[in-house]
Amino acid sequence: MAKPIVLIAEELSPATVEALGPDFDIRTIDGTDRPALLDALADASAILIRSATHVDAEAIAASKQLKVIARAGVGLDNVDIKAATEAGIMVVNAPTSNVISAAELAIGHLLSLARFIPDANHSAKAGEWKRSKFTGVELYEKTIGIVGLGRIGTLVAQRLAGFGAELVAYDPYVTPARAQQLGVTMLSLDELIAQSDFITIHIPKTPETTGLIGADQFAKAKPTLRIVNASRGGIIDEDALYAALKSKRIAGAGLDVFVNEPPTGSPLLSLDNIQLTPHLGASTDEAQEKAGVSVARSVRLALDGELVPDAVNVAGGVIDTSVRPGIPLMEKLGHVFAGLADSPLTSVDVEVRGEIVEFDVSVLKLAALKGIFSNIVSESVSYVNAPLLAEQRGVVVRLVTDPVSEEYRNLLTIRGALSDGSQISVSGTLTGTKQVEKIVEINGYDVEVPVAEHLIVMIYTDRPGIVAVYGKEFGEANINIAGMQVARQSAGGQALSVLTVDSPVPDHLLDRVRTAIDADLLREIDIVEV
Repeated sequence: MAKPIVLIAEELSPATVEALGPDFDIRTIDGTDRPALLDALADASAILIRSATHVDAEAIAASKQLKVIARAGVGLDNVDIKAATEAGIMVVNAPTSNVISAAELAIGHLLSLARFIPDANHSAKAGEWKRSKFTGVELYEKTIGIVGLGRIGTLVAQRLAGFGAELVAYDPYVTPARAQQLGVTMLSLDELIAQSDFITIHIPKTPETTGLIGADQFAKAKPTLRIVNASRGGIIDEDALYAALKSKRIAGAGLDVFVNEPPTGSPLLSLDNIQLTPHLGASTDEAQEKAGVSVARSVRLALDGELVPDAVNVAGGVIDTSVRPGIPLMEKLGHVFAGLADSPLTSVDVEVRGEIVEFDVSVLKLAALKGIFSNIVSESVSYVNAPLLAEQRGVVVRLVTDPVSEEYRNLLTIRGALSDGSQISVSGTLTGTKQVEKIVEINGYDVEVPVAEHLIVMIYTDRPGIVAVYGKEFGEANINIAGMQVARQSAGGQALSVLTVDSPVPDHLLDRVRTAIDADLLREIDIVEV
């Protein structure tokens, strides 16, 4: 029997090939040679790539036997995940391969900004000896702000502890107890901006974090502030950053990531008080080797039909067909759950009720955690690192199963306690022969709403005219309401409305509706396709 064909489309470490082992026909191609790529994909079972090879819908359509696309790195911008999922092709990456390299690069930027190392190097090589021009500052006893205390932010905090600096952080999903373990004081974002001498950013790019640090934040900063972003481009508003640096409103910046890469034509390139690197967060020998070995192991698992922990689109492996449809639903419930949380989690119960509990449903716990953490940490979240992310934040996680489900054939629930003493919950089920995903409970209110890309959840005092108020506001803003349900537990008490809308709702409109109906909770939740 012929061995499965595995394509290596870009240069990977020898350890990658060793990790694949002797069971495959390994072929090396140039992934940037489009005709050669499409031709080679015709009979390939797997392809390993880095960032230069684009596996888009055309490439996926050209593949007849492809089972797995493996990206030896973190980002997946060059892979059409939706097309791969529709074709039943697993996509895997190496989400933890670069965390140490990324943390060390951020610290390198901090030190270089403090001591003008790049400029001094250039000056010395030009034959100059201008010591006084490059008088810097120490990190010792300075306040260093860390925006995001996920895996990379934690590594940064641990390494900065040895510098004798005061560490502060902003991360609404980290409990004070976890911060205390790291020797970090938690602050609001405005407090961190105002107090910090240095800031380093380690959060994901989401609609909420895009432009998180802009002109308003720079106006609150010390003129001595030096800020580093080695996380995702766009978290710092680049126009506001240019204005702050040009006017000397802040002292300096270090960027490894940009809105557009490469940042050709950006006015930032003209400034003397900024240092730039070309997205080098994962560019170390160690990170590249870890990435290659990690995805090689995932390829072996995928082609052997085993569970692949680092799958980003489907949980492959030996999972019963009765359980498998619940995986994307549980992940989406995790998105809703995270969107409802106002303070850090302390515990999460993943509850599975109904006939599917006769099978192994442990993957549903992993899917729930993956959904919860996908939009609140800077690294890619997978089935393998989601439990670790919970453990790092001191979140206690339980899987609860019960064969009895009174109202639905199967019921999936995520229930959690927050550090402020409150509790939240969201439940869902699959209905009909088409297995339609529905949300059937939020915070104790019974609803039945199809899962949609954009949800608005409101809690307010039940009284006449409220639906007309927010209906008018959304209508005048050209926001189409696709579906709506109102639930209440008693007349005149608290009511919960869930809306599905066709497009994102601007923050200013949400604020206006919140004021107009005097809402106790009003939240837009965007559910990422999984």
